Amino acid sequence: MAFPISEATPVRHPGPPPAACDVVVIGGGVIGVMTAWHLAERGLKVTLCEKGRVAGEQSSRNWGWVRQQGRDLDELPIMVESVRQWKSLSQEFGEGLGYRQGGVMYLARTGAEMAEYEDWLAKAQGHGLDTHMMTAGEVGARLKGAQGGWVGALFTPSDGRAEPWAAVPMLAQGALRRGAVIVENCAVRALDLAAGKVAGVITEQGRIACDQVVVAGGAWSSLFLRAHGVAIPQLSVLASVAATEPMPEVFPGNAADSEFAFRRREDGGYSLAPGAEHDFFIGPDAFRNFAAYLPVLKKDFRSTHFRPMAPRHYPDAWGTARRWSADRPGPFEAIRVLNPRPNMATLGRVQEAFARAFPALGRPKLRAAWAGMIDTMPDVVPVIDRASAIPGLVIATGMSGHGFGIGPGMGRVVADLVAGQAIGHDISRFRLSRFTDGSKIAPGPSL
Repeated sequence: MAFPISEATPVRHPGPPPAACDVVVIGGGVIGVMTAWHLAERGLKVTLCEKGRVAGEQSSRNWGWVRQQGRDLDELPIMVESVRQWKSLSQEFGEGLGYRQGGVMYLARTGAEMAEYEDWLAKAQGHGLDTHMMTAGEVGARLKGAQGGWVGALFTPSDGRAEPWAAVPMLAQGALRRGAVIVENCAVRALDLAAGKVAGVITEQGRIACDQVVVAGGAWSSLFLRAHGVAIPQLSVLASVAATEPMPEVFPGNAADSEFAFRRREDGGYSLAPGAEHDFFIGPDAFRNFAAYLPVLKKDFRSTHFRPMAPRHYPDAWGTARRWSADRPGPFEAIRVLNPRPNMATLGRVQEAFARAFPALGRPKLRAAWAGMIDTMPDVVPVIDRASAIPGLVIATGMSGHGFGIGPGMGRVVADLVAGQAIGHDISRFRLSRFTDGSKIAPGPSL
């Protein structure tokens, strides 16, 4: 089974783009789509430019979790808001969105893991969550036929799931209904600056005049920004996922431990993924940002599979151009949709771990397997800020694998940042200057 969104997917939003608008959003993932949605609701003329297909990259390739539990405490208020939005969105779009509140369960194999979950829960008090700790007996009662040897769990019944490759394109349709313009196969090659300020963008389909631009380009954001003199210490990691054939239901929600993670799917199967393993391609940005990532690297070194180079044309591939001319095709047109090969050895270990935990089901048969590139930051939280060096430029990237679930609320936050309206949350943790003002970079909870 081929992944549902690829370069072969027919273009649904061909354009052409308008000659002018108020705001251009670069990137058709969930953050870009929901930013465009909320900007349009505020009456701004917004154009979203996507170099490939809406939701073609990580926004459709993620686990599909909509979770509050385990969040960085500075993300948590926005995530609580996002859950409210997901409920409203499910009323607007119906069953096709795939949104269900089946709960998220973090399974603990050791007392140390239980202590880590209890510590997070204590810090998260006051946000109105229904999160609670579970005993081994309570876990066994929830997970049918489980023999995972877990000592307990952290559980949030109000957390849920949706189907990413169905949901994000549907959200794009909602943005269109609110007045946004979306153009696929429309790479933004460069900002057009006048007196150092944003005056527009140069796309492969022509210039668009505007006075504000939002960079929500996921794994491509650093490459684009650095070409304009704005440096962010962003890297990308490869995450592998698989979908099983239909299987009996052991739990209607999502669960994970250190070895594997799963969520129930609408087609009767499960999405499976490793609990911690991922792959990392070594490239120029890895060397440039090595020091910033040392704290995370020390924690995740054993779960990271290092590869010497990325596939050709990837954002941090050795041969990818770092400078280009706006009047000719550049790196964003060389590869429209990142479609990395999944690590089948990793997924094989996931299958075995699932079979050990649920022996009555046996080794799950896979219907499909895929991978995506997660844009991450040294402290595992995003950059949501104006770029002070270029008035009119707003950055919304580095969601660090947290973007799908938080997308609706984060889109609202970014839209109000652009519009100059009250954001309603403290987003100082996400400021760009934290990497240059001497602040201690403290990674959030990787739960």
